[in-house]
Amino acid sequence: MNFKLIIQYDGTDFHGWQMQGEGRTVQGELTQALSLIDGGPVVVHGSGRTDAGVHAEGQVANVQLQKQITAEKLRAAINGNVGKDVRILEVRSVDDEFHARYSALEKTYAYRLVTGPVMSPFWLRYAHHDARAFDVERMSRCAESFVGRHDWTAFSSAQSDSETRERTIKRLTVTSRWDDRGRCSLIEMSVSADGFLRYMVRSIAGTLMAVGRGEITDQMVKRLINEGDRSLAAATAPACGLSLVSVRYE
Repeated sequence: MNFKLIIQYDGTDFHGWQMQGEGRTVQGELTQALSLIDGGPVVVHGSGRTDAGVHAEGQVANVQLQKQITAEKLRAAINGNVGKDVRILEVRSVDDEFHARYSALEKTYAYRLVTGPVMSPFWLRYAHHDARAFDVERMSRCAESFVGRHDWTAFSSAQSDSETRERTIKRLTVTSRWDDRGRCSLIEMSVSADGFLRYMVRSIAGTLMAVGRGEITDQMVKRLINEGDRSLAAATAPACGLSLVSVRYE
């Protein structure tokens, strides 16, 4: 049986999604739990890799199991065998053809930034703090330049193993609001695309933050996008502010 999993996790204490030689990973923890449940080796396919320290509000994975089990019991069994910083919100039986990565049509990430002199402990693990002033309207106008299909080499890791660096950004918005719980101003950069390269969202966020601080101009950003000159890009934003919000399928 093929099961689709909707997953949330706090990425702070994980070395990212993908299993590796050592270090705690989300995929590794799920694989260990599911292998125990199924009584043998399993392969957990995620919609994509999140890096160390990056969170997920709506990560999607699928796994093929031999064991006959209901979706509800499987959810309870997984949650009972993984750390409390990762939770399976929903389990659904799907067609064998469904693949969390290759069936995905669109992913949405959010980068969150707390401004002001004090960082609330309620946002400490889930947002980046910068006490400087930001021109959110300018950031929002500049965000429009990123929409469309481009080669995103200048906004990605040199170690990215993707065959092509072209991706289509469908939406990129910058909004600001007052957060009552944290008693702080919160800027959110939300981006949706047909796919992302490694560090791409964090690099875009860092560049938009530099625009908001008046350190680089809109024209420089357009050159960066069109010419792919990495030297024009701002520093990559820290991982703690990034979260995978959702993955869209047919």
